[in-house]
Amino acid sequence: MSLLSPQRLTMLVFFLQPIAFGSWLPRIPEVQEALGLGPAGLAVALLGLPCGTLLTLPFAGPLVGRIGPRMAILFGFVLYSIATSLPAFAMNPAMLFVALMLAGSTISFVELGLNVQADAVEKATGSVIMTTSHGFWSVGIMAGSLIGSGLAVGGLDAQWAILLVAVLVLPVALIVTNALPVLAPEPPQGENQRSVWALPSWALLGICFFVFGITMTEGAMADWSAIFLRDALGAESGTVGLGYSVFAMMVAAGRFGGDRLKQRFGAVNTARICGVLALAGAGMLFISPNTAVALIGFGIIGLGVSVGFPLAVTAAASLTDRTASANVAILSFVALLGFLVGPPVIGFVAEHFDMRMGIACLVPVLLVSLLLTGRLATKKPAASPAPNPNPEAEVPGVL
Repeated sequence: MSLLSPQRLTMLVFFLQPIAFGSWLPRIPEVQEALGLGPAGLAVALLGLPCGTLLTLPFAGPLVGRIGPRMAILFGFVLYSIATSLPAFAMNPAMLFVALMLAGSTISFVELGLNVQADAVEKATGSVIMTTSHGFWSVGIMAGSLIGSGLAVGGLDAQWAILLVAVLVLPVALIVTNALPVLAPEPPQGENQRSVWALPSWALLGICFFVFGITMTEGAMADWSAIFLRDALGAESGTVGLGYSVFAMMVAAGRFGGDRLKQRFGAVNTARICGVLALAGAGMLFISPNTAVALIGFGIIGLGVSVGFPLAVTAAASLTDRTASANVAILSFVALLGFLVGPPVIGFVAEHFDMRMGIACLVPVLLVSLLLTGRLATKKPAASPAPNPNPEAEVPGVL
C-alpha cells in the first residue's frame, strides 16, 4: 500500500473530520456556566445536535449519491467547519440549540460522504478499511478533545479556540480530500426497492435495540463526561476534558483490534466480552471516589462499546429480508436515536438527583444490549447465480 494510496487518504480524512468538533467537547461546561444552564436546560440545548443529524440524514443520502462522496466531503467540510464554531458563540439557550442543530446537519452530510467513500474504496481496491477508518475517526476526536483541553489550560476563550482549530484543520482536510480518487456515485435504487423506513423485521429490531444502548452510551460520554468530572468529582477546567479523551482513545484501540477479536472469538462472544466491560466501566464510574478511578472507568466503557456498532452493521447487512443497505439505514437511524435520547435522560435525572445517578442510567440499557448480543450471529450468504448488476454502498449514518 503506497503512502498516498486511496485507503490511507480515506483514513486520513476520517481522522481530520472530528478534530474541530472534539475541541468543543471539553468547553461544554464553560458554555453551560456562561449561559447559566442547569443540567436539564443543557440537556435540552444539546438535543440540537442529534436533531440536526436526524433531520438531514434522509436528504443527505440521495444528495451524496448524486454528486459523489468526494464532492460531498469537499463542500461539506467547509460548511461543517463554520457550523462547528458556532455553538461557543451562543448568547442564550435557544441560540445554542440552533447552533448545535446546524452543526449536526453538516456533520451528518460529511460523515455520510466519508462512509460512502470508504465503501467505494473497499469495492475498488478489494481491501477492507471500514473498521480501521472508524478507528482513525476515534483517534481524531480524541486528539480534538486533547487540543481543546490544552487551549483551555492556556486560557484561550472557547469561541476563538474552536474557531482556531477549525481554521487550521480545514485547508489540510480539503487538500487530502481533493487527492481522493474520483469514484462513481451510488447508482439509483430500483422502482421496486422497499423504503429504508419500512417496518423492520423482528431480527433487525433485536439488532437495533442492541445498538441503541451502545450509541446512547457514546452520546452520554460525549456530552456529560466533562460535566461529570466537574460536578461529581470537582475536577479542574483543564482536567474535565480528559474523561472523553480517555474514552475515545479506548474506543479507537478497540476498533483497531476488533477484527482480530472477531476472528478469534466470533461476533457474539466478542460482543459479550465487550458488553461486560461496558457494564463494569459504568459501575466503576458510579462509585468512583476520585478523578483517577473515573478516568479508568471511562476507558473501560470506551473499550466496551468500541466494536458494538461495526458488529451490528455486519449483522444487519447479513439479514436476507431486504437489501443490506436498507437494513443498515434503519440501524443507523435507531443508532442516532440513541444519541438523541441518552443525553437528555441523563440531564433530567441529574437535575432531580445528581450526576452519579444520571450516569447510572446507562446500566440498564447496557444490560439490555448485553442480553441481545446473540442477535449478532450471522449466517454465510447463499451462493448467488449471478452478480448483482447494481451493487449498493452500505452507508451507516453515525461513526
